[in-house]
Amino acid sequence: MKYAKVIIDISAEQVDRAFTYRIPGELSERIVPGVRVQVPFGSANKAKTGFVIGLSDEAEFDESRIKPILSLLPKALDTNADLIGLAAFMAAEYGCTMNQALKAVLPVKKAVGKNRRRKDPVAEIRNLSGAGEDAGEAKETVSPANGGGLSEGGAGPELMPDEELNREQAEVCAAILKNTHRPTLLYGITGSGKTRVYIELIRHMQALKKQTIVLIPEISLTYQTVRELTAHLGSRVAVMHSRLSQGEKYEQYMKAANGEIDVMVGPRSALFTPFAKLGLIVIDEEHERTYQSDTAPRYDTREVAARRAEMAGAYLVLGSATPSLESYSKALKGEYALGVLKNRAHPGALMPAVYVEDMRRELEMGNRSIFSERLKELTEDRLERGEQIMLFLNRRGYAGFVSCRSCGTVIKCPHCDVSLTAHNSWYVDPGTGQREAALLSCHYCGYTQPMPRECPQCASRFIAPFGTGTQKLEQAVKKMYPRARVLRMDADSTAAKGSYERILSSFQKGKADILIGTQMIVKGHDFPNVTLVGIVAADMSLNTSEYDASERTFQLITQAAGRSGRGDRAGDVVIQTYDPGHYAVELAAKADYESFYAREMSYRRLMHYPPDTFLMRVRLRSEDEALAAEAAEFAADRAVQLFQAEDAVVIGPCNEALYKINDNYRKILYIKHPSHDIIIKIRDTLEEAFRERYGNRNIYTSFDIR
Repeated sequence: MKYAKVIIDISAEQVDRAFTYRIPGELSERIVPGVRVQVPFGSANKAKTGFVIGLSDEAEFDESRIKPILSLLPKALDTNADLIGLAAFMAAEYGCTMNQALKAVLPVKKAVGKNRRRKDPVAEIRNLSGAGEDAGEAKETVSPANGGGLSEGGAGPELMPDEELNREQAEVCAAILKNTHRPTLLYGITGSGKTRVYIELIRHMQALKKQTIVLIPEISLTYQTVRELTAHLGSRVAVMHSRLSQGEKYEQYMKAANGEIDVMVGPRSALFTPFAKLGLIVIDEEHERTYQSDTAPRYDTREVAARRAEMAGAYLVLGSATPSLESYSKALKGEYALGVLKNRAHPGALMPAVYVEDMRRELEMGNRSIFSERLKELTEDRLERGEQIMLFLNRRGYAGFVSCRSCGTVIKCPHCDVSLTAHNSWYVDPGTGQREAALLSCHYCGYTQPMPRECPQCASRFIAPFGTGTQKLEQAVKKMYPRARVLRMDADSTAAKGSYERILSSFQKGKADILIGTQMIVKGHDFPNVTLVGIVAADMSLNTSEYDASERTFQLITQAAGRSGRGDRAGDVVIQTYDPGHYAVELAAKADYESFYAREMSYRRLMHYPPDTFLMRVRLRSEDEALAAEAAEFAADRAVQLFQAEDAVVIGPCNEALYKINDNYRKILYIKHPSHDIIIKIRDTLEEAFRERYGNRNIYTSFDIR
């Protein structure tokens, strides 16, 4: 007789343990770890879905009390034992239920509309990029025997001819392939050819009949990454991201499970691709915050990738031009190997000339526009020369907030403790039926309302938008340069499926002169004709309450500046700021990462912030404001009472910077300790204390460890 350990598909800690079920004879050969089954559960024997996480030949208790599995769910996605083990690691490390971890690891459950023919998302990207349209003699067709696979028409894909690695790239590749026992941090300046290194490593994996996962920080990088990988590696590349339908996701995962592809590209969830012969994991732009999940399980992709690579005996490469302080610290300590690319890969390409413009001085000189005089001058020059321009502003919308000039009232979201953002989009006033031109929206809960005609407090008509967003910047650019072809890329302009690819493809092909956007345009994109980058409000990210605000600012400025001058022509960068003396701005202008690391780490050591010590954020939220406050005080008191002798530092509680979101009141406290084990012990103790005291009351907690 065979038995299965089954986790019931209920995200409640009371049932977050494995239950034993008997495997009927007719299912004995088909039940393996990872499949989904239907089982009777509870005294009423109600049919529930569960995950099989293990098998056994012996019953742990009286067999007469063991219920049988009812059925194996059709179209379930099998996985291997490594992914089940990875889920167990995540449940223990990040304080989530096993169910929550399994749902992250096994995100694709079934095919949807399988009989309907779908477009391959990778093929769509190749079509948009014009692969083969004007390749001439620069490309060659290779057969499927070289790893290309067959297209629908039966012809092999057209691949770029192999280019020799330069000396730096070749040395880094060789060092990575010799290093099998620890991750490698690939620190390469912008334009140094990190992607070329990834491609060479993937080729090596293909030769060994092994597979690769390439992680990117957000969907906007899918177009360029897939375009370059397929140009060099052929069609055995798949893509996974949240914009795909359930059916498309299922098909991409099944390609991986069936061994039909060699490479999976996508944001952090692609880490759980069911590859049977995983040989390499690449985390590109490893410093990005999007690799930290903000919903349960709140996992750090780098840590989970390291565990999966260890379990599979695979290489792990983390790449960045601005490594996170955590990763660079590990490299200096020897926990990571360190590979360095100090020069731009394109022959003759140099780092751009950088100008820091003090916007206070511009105002003193009478310039009240969004643009400094230097940015105006260089923009006009590039438009005359037919070269491209990128303008970066890390705030979408038309204006940051709407305020009354008479009494100072700021229009806020009724559900969140934030001001509403003005968007320059049309709506019809339901009262008058007139077409109006501004809509206010909350970027946290999605609430929208028309632009008020008068102040809700004093009835003044002098109410107007203040600040600048990407929509307002676009409007100003079009007014100043009416003949320029302008594209905007932000969360509003990319809401429709396929919009990322269409915008980037148009700009890549020279169909626009200026690309305006938020941070999604400054990460990893390579446009050889861009010779001017304008960073419109460089210090915007400095004015936050986060301990890593300087690091974030340095990374954004450096990454944005790195988009300029990547081809044959020299590039310029204009950094507009009201705080030109801040070390994050000064050192980013010089692209001096080592000096920034030394300066920032001095501050982190002084204040005992990560990576000098471990920091746990304990967040509590409730629709009941008094309950949120009570629970926060309870958590702080219990932590001090139990762990003061362990030298744990407890700060708070206090209101979160955004105290109210979607009608939930939010409190936070911080706990610091140099030992990761002690931090985990504190977390587990507080979780148990909350269960005992609050049970099912309307209070929600989360623990984020850095």
